[in-house]
Order: sequence, then C-alpha cells, then structure tokens
Amino acid sequence: MVGRPAVPEVIWARPERAGRGPKPAFSRADIAAAAVRIADAEGFDAVSMRKVAAELGCGTMSLYNYVPRKEDLHELMLDAASGDYDYPEPSGDWRADLMALAHQARAMMHRHTWMPRLMSPVYGFSPNVLRYLEYALSCLDGVDARFGEKMELVAMVNGVVTTYVANEIATAERSRSLPWSEEREHAVRTEYLISQIATGKYPRMAAGFAEDPGPIDMEGVFDRALGRVLDSFGR
Repeated sequence: MVGRPAVPEVIWARPERAGRGPKPAFSRADIAAAAVRIADAEGFDAVSMRKVAAELGCGTMSLYNYVPRKEDLHELMLDAASGDYDYPEPSGDWRADLMALAHQARAMMHRHTWMPRLMSPVYGFSPNVLRYLEYALSCLDGVDARFGEKMELVAMVNGVVTTYVANEIATAERSRSLPWSEEREHAVRTEYLISQIATGKYPRMAAGFAEDPGPIDMEGVFDRALGRVLDSFGR
C-alpha cells in the first residue's frame, strides 16, 4: 500500500500528510468524521478505506497518504468520538465525578455503538483519550494513592462500562433480528424458567425469585456494578 509503514508508528507523531506537495485537501478530523458517519449509519464492518474515500470525494489510494493503515483510521475514529465528553470542574467528590464520567461514556457508546469494539490500551495515545485520562486523574487529585493505582481504577471503570454497554448493544441487535418481539420472547423464556424452578431441583433459585421476582432494574445494576468497583478502591 502507498504510504503504509513497514515498522510500528503512532499516527499522532506523523505529519498530517506524508511527503511534499500542495496543502492537504483533507484534515484528520475530516477523515475521522467521514468514517464515524459511515460506522454510525451502516455499522463498524462497513467502514473501509474505499468507503471513506468515496465519502470525501477522493481516490482510495490517495487516502493512504493521510492514513497509512486501517488501524490508524480506527484510532482516528475513536479519538473523534471521545471528543464528545464534557469535563466539568471536579467537585471534590471523586466517586461522584467518576460515576458521572462513566454515565457519559455509556451514553456515548450508545450513540456510537461500534465504540466498544475499539476500546483498547493500544489506542490510548490520541489527543482526546489523553484529555480524558488527564481529567479522570484530576478527579482523583485528593486521593492518597499512587499514579499506577489511579490508572488501574480508571481502567476498571472503563472495563465495566465497555462490557456492560457491549452486552446491551448485542442484546438490542439480537432482538432486532428476530421475527418476534422482545416482550414475547421474554414471556416464553420466563414461563420455561418458572417450570424448571417448580421441579424443586433448584431450591436456591426458587428462594431467590420468591424474594425478588423482578423485573431487573438494569439502570440500578449498572450503578451498583460501578459502585462496587469504586468502593473497593483504596482498601
């Protein structure tokens, strides 16, 4: 491929366009925005250098002068989406601040349902991701812990959010692919579960459902999962 490096490199350390010549016709922000539009409309697997080039009105090969690898395109996309965060002044309550940041991340991933697939430490060097990390650490300024421990906490929070949202997205996509409603499937599966518990083979499950028959408060589950991670910090 034209411009594709033979050794590892960080896209952010590379000039906006390799080589000499006229002023670049596109910026990285233009390229990232085009890729994000495609992913949001058609899904992550629809993103290709060819489609992004067509969206921008340029040739596919010329796009490699700006973005040497498809992996670089993915990094541009993740950085662009990460620019949606709002960073209020830390309140002094680090737990509440990180919880609010996690809720922002969850909402963002639902706007860009491809994001969980790209959440990786490999893409941790982009400007907006670094800005996110700096803000999260500023929320922890008053906490007596080492830098590494604070980074571990931020990583754990991100892990909970990413896993939770990935499951939400997968469930929603599965429901849309079925010829019946989600409510109808839930009713059928609940009926089967009740019949199995009624056999007496699962006394703990029977006692549990008698104590709390549901429905499950998914918003509450999200907050409790995060809360347990935050509560464990510093112990």
